[in-house]
Amino acid sequence: MRLRGAPAALAALREGEVEVAAGIRQLLEGEARRAPGVRVLPGRFMVIQQAMGIPAARGTAAQEALASFVEEMKASGLVADALERHGIEGALVAPAAPLPV
Repeated sequence: MRLRGAPAALAALREGEVEVAAGIRQLLEGEARRAPGVRVLPGRFMVIQQAMGIPAARGTAAQEALASFVEEMKASGLVADALERHGIEGALVAPAAPLPV
């Protein structure tokens, strides 16, 4: 059985239509906290690494501007606020990276 999307997979798990589900750890951990008898296995099924980039041809100034923007969004709390607003539990904002000088 192939289900489309986390809500459908979690509903099928709750209803006993499936015995296991794989997906984003934070969503599964949230379900495990709410549903007796559900547990999340240790280890990884997959890793999702988020990134932003621009073509190298745009030059060093553009690369530095992008790096500065990303660090500013993390430092301002915008990234953490977005994770909270969308109900993403357990995700961490990457630590500050040194900016180019």
